[in-house]
Amino acid sequence: MGSNKITGLTNGSASGDAVNKGQLDTMLPLAGGTMTGNIVMGSNVVTSSSNPTDDTHLARKAYVDSILGSATSAATSASTATTKASEAATSASNAATSATSAASSATSAAASYDSFDDRYLGTKSSDPTQDNDGDALVAGAIYFNTTSNVMKVYTGSAWQNVAPTATSITASQISDVTSTAAELNLNDGSSAGTIVNSKTVVYGSAGEVNATTLQLSGTAITSTAAELNLVDGSSAGTIVNSKAVIYGSSGEVNATTLQIGGTSITATAAEINYLDITTLGTTEASKAVTADANGVVTFDNGKIEESTAITSSSGAATINLRDGDNFTHTLSENVTYTFSNPAASGKVSAFTLKVTQDSTARTITWPASVDWAAATAPTLTATSGGVDVFVFVTYDGGTTYYGFTAGQAMA
Repeated sequence: MGSNKITGLTNGSASGDAVNKGQLDTMLPLAGGTMTGNIVMGSNVVTSSSNPTDDTHLARKAYVDSILGSATSAATSASTATTKASEAATSASNAATSATSAASSATSAAASYDSFDDRYLGTKSSDPTQDNDGDALVAGAIYFNTTSNVMKVYTGSAWQNVAPTATSITASQISDVTSTAAELNLNDGSSAGTIVNSKTVVYGSAGEVNATTLQLSGTAITSTAAELNLVDGSSAGTIVNSKAVIYGSSGEVNATTLQIGGTSITATAAEINYLDITTLGTTEASKAVTADANGVVTFDNGKIEESTAITSSSGAATINLRDGDNFTHTLSENVTYTFSNPAASGKVSAFTLKVTQDSTARTITWPASVDWAAATAPTLTATSGGVDVFVFVTYDGGTTYYGFTAGQAMA
């Protein structure tokens, strides 16, 4: 067409119609202008727009995507903040619980310390009567005594030394043990209830110990268990029926009844004690008279004998040698004497006879067994109250009595 042109065109109405310049001038210019109607893009798009700066500007997809991305991040941040707030609340709750637990622990710790302080009282110079708080002592409380340098424990009523237990210790470390290590080692290998040679005897759980042989000072004990059991139930110092007699700490034994050969001893303890003599065969005050091993009796002090008075009846009188060794007779009539119960032949019976004359002179007829010197009987003193003393002795059971005049007219 060159510089030529088509003119006179009407406004186009169909999609294939050509349009004239006047019609085009009514359309949206390519640069600037104002839309006065709707633009229907259909499936087409508007491209290459800049970022809007005013509320009336068109926004492109990239700009909108960047805005929506920030919103999502903001939402995520908001969600995260909510989670953190919840976690912070939980932490705060946990912190409060921990604070409560800490307070409870502090209370428990204080109580534990007080309990400990009530039981370990520290060092003291003497046994305390109260704990460190001034309260009553509790059983099991301990303290170290600086005076005696020992640990002591309260039993509930009194203080006593603590005996420590050790897994390993030497004999020299125990101040009050005098046994040597060898002596202590006698326990090693012992068997409870059974005797082990060259080891300590340890009783069994029932207090028993079994032995095949018992010895005392090298001599075997032949007593049976039943015989040895006679000691079981005995009481020191007191006789127990059917049990062994054990002397008391002072060597005494108390019995309600004593028997010899089935016969009860009726003597009192005081009477039996008369036999407690110092030297056999020698007399002593308030003790029984004994003979020594040779049958000899030694009188350490004076000897006092009984004087037996006799009387006559119907002109007769008997001198019974079982009544004594010294007789007296105050005459009241003429009398004939009989001597009775002398010692058996081979033994000696001797006695004295004091005769006091009556106011009327009396006579005596002597037994025929009396042998006087020169076979002549003495003549009695006739004086009233006159005293004559005679001595008689027999060696043959009274077959013969030797008569002697010890003195006459003594008064």
